[in-house]
Amino acid sequence: MLKLDVTITPASKQMVMKVVLCIVMMFSLLGGGIAIAADSPDWNREWKRHIIDDSSRGADGVRLADVNRDRYPDLVTGWEEGGVVRVYINPGQLKAKVTKPWPAVTVGKVGDPEDAVFADLDGDGAVDVVSCCEGKTMSIFVHWAPKNPKKYLNSAAWETEPFPATKGKTRWIFALPMQIDDQGGVDLVVGAKGKNAMVGWLQSPVNPRKLGDWKLHWLYSAGWIMSLVSTDVDGDNNTDLILSDRKGKSAGILWLKNPGGNKSTEKWSEHRIGADGREVMFLDVVDLDGDGRSDVLAAVKTNEIHWFRCPEDPSHPWPAHVVKVELPAGTGTAKGIRAGDINGDSNLDVVYSCEDADPPKRGLVWLQYTNAPTDAKWVTYDISGPQGVKFDLVQLVDLDGDYDLDVLSCEERSEDKGLGVVWYENPLNQKERPKQFWIILVLCAAIITFSIILLRIKRVFLGRSPKRR
Repeated sequence: MLKLDVTITPASKQMVMKVVLCIVMMFSLLGGGIAIAADSPDWNREWKRHIIDDSSRGADGVRLADVNRDRYPDLVTGWEEGGVVRVYINPGQLKAKVTKPWPAVTVGKVGDPEDAVFADLDGDGAVDVVSCCEGKTMSIFVHWAPKNPKKYLNSAAWETEPFPATKGKTRWIFALPMQIDDQGGVDLVVGAKGKNAMVGWLQSPVNPRKLGDWKLHWLYSAGWIMSLVSTDVDGDNNTDLILSDRKGKSAGILWLKNPGGNKSTEKWSEHRIGADGREVMFLDVVDLDGDGRSDVLAAVKTNEIHWFRCPEDPSHPWPAHVVKVELPAGTGTAKGIRAGDINGDSNLDVVYSCEDADPPKRGLVWLQYTNAPTDAKWVTYDISGPQGVKFDLVQLVDLDGDYDLDVLSCEERSEDKGLGVVWYENPLNQKERPKQFWIILVLCAAIITFSIILLRIKRVFLGRSPKRR
């Protein structure tokens, strides 16, 4: 029986390289998976809107985590008017699945949920959910996930309990999982608005399941907390807090210095960043100018983006640069902000969401600078069109696997119900591959395999053995 040695020889390698070159040319001609140039899309093209869920009312913010460890971001949202908290499992990057409603589970029913976030509070490997409630509810809840992964999408397997330390204290609207005291399980930084509003942290006890043992520590007296971001601002290896306060005598942006370890229950020193007295909405922490230090981008009423450059000593004043958000059709007023490379030119752009975006105003746009982030004016492009009145937090993630950043958000006011949890497909790499692409791709793979076999057969019949090195 003829035994074939399919070792790849120099001759076959040369042949394979020629075929690979042909494949590259084919990709270039047919628009295969090679990213197109940053300036080639028409940025007036429609960003296709895809609905993840629109079955309840008042979707209010979306937070991300990979709860099933499949490397795809899953989502959690509180539906304020609907009174439910839901988790959405990412179906993967196949467009046929990700563009349709996602598998979901209602993990709890609570009054006035303003925020929901993932956190494995008891360390059992099952990712729980924490929800913050305002209105008349005024409590923070944990929704315990079932330990059996097969029951994660079973509503009946989830358990909901309030944190006694938060009950009736104030109108809670935001939570941030964070390890603060370097012991036990994950702690929670929490923020509120209105009467008795504060930023504080819930200290995880020895047994996190005993909710009566969680202690609430005060950090800052607030007016209306919008953002809480954890980062080591001053480089001392302790995780600090950057926050935006929308209302009251302390309105603006500031950071709180974590004293660290066993001192974390002591006072955290306050350092102002900027926008004092302004109505600051959500913020993002990102190195916009590439100097190695994390800056702050904030959406500020009415229609401004404020960029605060982190100085070498972050306790000193932060230089500010203000960009007006302008679009011919008009936009709503400032709400959310997130930085990312939208157009594939390796520079950071900004996605900006709005409330009060009654048609024909736009509620979701993106901006890019021309020369540098310090440009007096940035170019603004539409994302959402006139649909949608009140958008919320913005997340940037490649949901469809085409190597560009899509835009994920919630909209809660359109036609009284809201658009729900939605994502907008970035048109950068929306080019459809023609059928000929797939035919040629299969043919090229077949040619490579068949050519190598033919070369080996030829060598066997000619009595030549491949040289071994």
